[in-house]
This record gives sequence, C-alpha cells and structure tokens, in this order.
Amino acid sequence: MNVIPNANNENIKRLNEIYKVLKKNDFGYLIEENTFLKKFPFLRNYKAEKEGLFEDKSVPKRIKRVLEELGPAYIKLGQMLSTRPDLVGMEIAEELEKLRDNTPTTPFDEIKEVIENELGQPIENVYSKIDKTPIGSASIGQVYKGKLKSTGEEVAIKVQKPNSKEIIESDVKIMKFLAVQIDRYLSKSKTFNLPVMVSEFERSIFKEINYLEEVMNMQNLYNNFKRVYYIKIPKAYPQYCSERLITMELIKGTEVSDLLNGDYPEIDKKKIANYGLKSYFKQIMTDGFFHADPHPGNLIVTKDNKLCYIDEGMMGILNDDFRENLAELILLLISGNTNNIIKQLIYMDIISPAQNTSDLKADIDDLLNLYYGAELKNMDGAMEDLLNVMIKNNVILPKEFVMIGRGIALIEDTGKRLDPEFNAATELKKLSRNIIINKYKPERLAKVSLNYLLQLEHLAKDLPDTINSTISKIEEGDIEVNLKHMGISELINQLSVALIISALIVGSSLAILSEKGPLLWGVPALGLIGFIFSAVLGAFLVIEYMIEKE
Repeated sequence: MNVIPNANNENIKRLNEIYKVLKKNDFGYLIEENTFLKKFPFLRNYKAEKEGLFEDKSVPKRIKRVLEELGPAYIKLGQMLSTRPDLVGMEIAEELEKLRDNTPTTPFDEIKEVIENELGQPIENVYSKIDKTPIGSASIGQVYKGKLKSTGEEVAIKVQKPNSKEIIESDVKIMKFLAVQIDRYLSKSKTFNLPVMVSEFERSIFKEINYLEEVMNMQNLYNNFKRVYYIKIPKAYPQYCSERLITMELIKGTEVSDLLNGDYPEIDKKKIANYGLKSYFKQIMTDGFFHADPHPGNLIVTKDNKLCYIDEGMMGILNDDFRENLAELILLLISGNTNNIIKQLIYMDIISPAQNTSDLKADIDDLLNLYYGAELKNMDGAMEDLLNVMIKNNVILPKEFVMIGRGIALIEDTGKRLDPEFNAATELKKLSRNIIINKYKPERLAKVSLNYLLQLEHLAKDLPDTINSTISKIEEGDIEVNLKHMGISELINQLSVALIISALIVGSSLAILSEKGPLLWGVPALGLIGFIFSAVLGAFLVIEYMIEKE
C-alpha cells in the first residue's frame, strides 16, 4: 500500500528524509503518532536530546531549523507562515521571519538551458549580453543582468532553477499528506489547522512559480500608477516571458534597506517615506490591488528619486465592499468605540458572534484606552495592535486582512525610520473618509441597488424549485445528517492494538498446542514468545488507558 496515493519511490525516500529531520529535532512523534510506533515511546529520539541538540528547548527555533534543513519548498512555507501569526502564534511567526533563502547558486550552464528552452531559440538571438554571475538568487530562481539584442536596452532576466516546479509539486503532495494525518491523529496540532496552512501555501507557491502571474501583476500595478509621477514599476517584455522566465526593465538605484542604514545626502528620506505611505494606501484603499510584501528590500529609490516596487510575485486583492468596510473599521478605530468596532468585525466576517467574548471586548477597550486622547499622529500602529488583540484571542483571520495589517505595519516602521515626524494615521483617515463619501454618491447607490434587485429576482425565481426539491427529498428519505465524532481516533487505535493482542494470544495458543518446533522450558518457543509479547503489549495498553483517564 502506498503511503501517498500514486506515490513513487522518490516520494517514499523523501518521506524518510523528512522523518529523519523531524526526529533529529525532536519532532519525530509527529510521524510516530500516526503509526503503530505510537505504542512504543522508547523509540523517541532521546539519544539526540541527551547529546544536546535541543538545549534551548525552544519549539519555534526547532521548527525554523527543520524548515531550513528540508530545503526550498519548506523555507517558502516558513516564510509564508511568518506572515500568519493568527495561525501559528506570534512567537513562531517572529522566529520564522528570520528564515532566508540560503540555497546554493545554480551554474549558468544549467540556467542557460532553461532560458533557451523557454525562448525556443538560442540565447544569442535575444540577448546580446548576459552577465554569468547572478545579481540575485533565491530558492526558486536567479536574476541576471543582460542587454536586449533588438533595442540595446538593459534588462533583468529572472529565471527559474531547473526542476524547481517538479521538486515543489512532490514536496507539496507530501506536505498535504502529513498535514491531514497529523491533524487527524495528533489532537494538540488541531489549534494550528495544518491542512488550512498547507492549502494556503499550495495556492501561494504555485502562483509564485508561474512567472506569467508576476508579469500580469507588474502590468496591472504599472497601469494603476502610470499617472503617479513619483512611483516606478518595472516594465516587462511579454514576448520574452514565460512560466519560467521574465525579461524586465533593469532598475538601477538604492534599496530602501540600504537607505535606512546608510548616509545618502542626495536622497530626500522624508519624501521617500511620504511616497511609500501614499502609494501603499492608494493600493489598499483605492485600487484594491496591493503589494503583499512591501519590506524595504522590495523598494528601490531610482536615480531620479522615484520609488520603485519590485518582486510582484504575490499581490493582495480586495473587492469594493471589503475596502468600504475596511474604511469604516479604520474610522471606528480612530474614533474609539469598542462596541461598534466589534459589530463591524462581525459584519465583515472577520470574527463570528461566538468569538465576541468578554475577553476580546476587554482587550479592545484596553487598546482604545491606550490611544484615547492621543493626537492622530501618535496613533500609528493601531491597526497592527488590533490584529494582535484578535490573534491573542485565537481569532483565525482572513488572509487579506492579515496581509493588510502586516503591510501597513511595514510601511509605518520604514516611514518612521526614514522620517521621525512620519504620520501614517492622518493619511489613512483622509483616504477612509473619501471612500465612505464615495460609497453614498448617487451613482454608487444606483449601482448597488441594481445589484440587489437582480439578486432578489434570482432568489424569487429559484425559491419555488428549492422548496419543492427539499420537500421531495424529505418524502423520499434522502436528507442526510452529518455527525462529527470527537476523539474517536484514540478509541480506534486502542481497539486495533487490542485486536492484535487477541490474534497473538490465539496464534500462540495454537503454536503451544501443536507441540512443534524448538522448546523453551519444555514449551514450544514460538508460542511462549507470543504470550510474553502479548502480555507486554496488554500491560502497556492498560497503563496508557489509566493515564488517559487521569
């Protein structure tokens, strides 16, 4: 029987590698809990623990080490989880932020083969020059500086490493299998909702390895900012792009990460902070299409003092309703009314009515009291603080909401480091008010009303058929009720072991009665060994049952 459906030998070999890394870092029980080995705790990796591999006993650090040792796909998973403290907790998220793509550089000869396969022609036909040393390298791709043969323009060539997609597909398949098994059998893991994590990662990583998605993102972002003079978006050359290759405009300038730590008198840091603030809030509040990771390394100040966004592999998308509701939430947060904030969060489906606990209300009250009476310029960070309050109260947040909170926090932090007088709250309040005003414009109300009328018309048409169908199913006895059994997996495991013990006792009895084979103390050895093994297993099962009862 295959461990994974349609698994091949490579998948089995990879599973074995994963198990060894987990066991080495004292997470072997995640596998052992799903197998018969669960009944033998002495197989845990105590030897490695004695050798001091887990001296700090820090779970977040050991998780980070596991992901680093497992390679590119798992490093990407860790980087994604670092942005989801609502799923993994603040401590783990903060540790995973330290993950970096530290994979070795792929030789240019292998990269050249990928480029030519994607172009469908010799590399010399398209590029008159390519530097063989990459200007950037990550786990999935590498970036080279080159020059187009047709126009002589300098370009950046982003190329996917050989077999990246195949390796990631294999690892994601294994991740999904492990996530389901661990979530099913290991009760402590249910708080992390591993299947949801892996599903979100699967969508994210397959978007990232399809470079055509990034090309479309670049083009959309370029169109949104084509009338904003101080923002630069790299131009792509679609005729030289594919799923594994992007040819784009080469951006020359200074990374904002360098600007934060160096002295650049020719650059007005205050202006750059303001450009970042206005451009990011425009993406969120006006366009509904925003950069998912605006950290300083993804922002470049060009030689003509424009701010350029790079690495558009992952973008967030917000519809009109969400942006309007977000604007209302921001204004409520600034005005400071706990009950209205909670009502708005429920209305936005960010929290459920059941999550509206006294603890959550008290924490939001404490947050608002912290800002009460403060000037608007001193309210930067309020959105991030609200996110942290909900995370503290175990609220699983929508991905886009977390991305917005993290993005605003990054822009605010970068802005303050560039300009001590930086003020994000005023700009955010102004944009939010404009959105609310636009919401009640006659043309907007007419559009919304028309949509509601169409929905009511469809509902009225479908209602009789829906009622008839439901009544028919009741009459025919076709209505099904799904029941969720809690804790039944533990009972199944115990029953399985009990059946194995019973089979061993019956088999051992037959072996003794046959009086064949080598004897031990005048009794057939095979039967005696079977009885001893059955007694040990039975005693272990009884002890485990008593411990669980306590």
